[in-house]
Amino acid sequence: MTEKILIDALALAQLSSEEDVFIIDTRDPQAYQKGHIPGAVNVHDFFIYISLPENGGHPAMVEHFKLLLRGAGLTMEHKVVVYEDAMDNGYGQSCRAWYLLKYLGQPWAAVLHGGYRAWKAKQLPISQDIPNLEPSKYKPQLVSDIIVTTEQMQAAIGDPNIQILDNRDYAEWIGANSSPYGYDYCPRKGRIPGALWVEWYRLMTIKDGIPWFKSAEEIRTILMDAGFDPQKTTYIYCFKGARSSNSYTALKLAGFSDVRNYFNSWNEWSRDFNLPIEDGYPDQ
Repeated sequence: MTEKILIDALALAQLSSEEDVFIIDTRDPQAYQKGHIPGAVNVHDFFIYISLPENGGHPAMVEHFKLLLRGAGLTMEHKVVVYEDAMDNGYGQSCRAWYLLKYLGQPWAAVLHGGYRAWKAKQLPISQDIPNLEPSKYKPQLVSDIIVTTEQMQAAIGDPNIQILDNRDYAEWIGANSSPYGYDYCPRKGRIPGALWVEWYRLMTIKDGIPWFKSAEEIRTILMDAGFDPQKTTYIYCFKGARSSNSYTALKLAGFSDVRNYFNSWNEWSRDFNLPIEDGYPDQ
């Protein structure tokens, strides 16, 4: 079965009229309360949860979302669609949600292409009703080969079979800024040695005021021009796994064969002073 990645607004409206689709709104609660897609459940933690060794790392993250999604009533049988406001102003948070659902083993999950703005642009129904949630027995079935640990990323440096994509903003890439949260939010600035840079925005386009992913061919061309091989294993990182999830989604759309997300990203790497970094302007 072809992996589901994106769904457009009209297709979601049609699908939700025919089936019990589990829709997740990843925006902040205030935005959700002002209006959302009918039946949508608000799970902002898909964007704000940060995984670090000191808070239990990946195992604690899995437990957190297991309990959260049980409370929301999700089951493995559901078809799930996640959305944010627009796919560039939430740092890819709907893609972060989609990626985490895939990591947790959700068989059918998709991102609403264009987000809430695309839904509103089609003048589809908006609701302020909060769904009554019946708890489930949701149990993750981890797909561990799509997530990269810090140890795996360290081992990838210099490995000719693995290519590393840094998709952060330019100031982060050259070590002029530590994160989107502030200049000194992380203790070190720079990049993982050997990484190639393609800013996540470059894989998207704006049409009618709404951000969309570029076509598969355009995405593939941009990455190949930057030195990436679609047949090689690709590790992606950003700051906390949101922008990297956005680019993970883009590379999957473009047919890259083996894509993995260093989910803890620079927020973890920069805090371990035993790990190497580069900064400044690359030679090439």
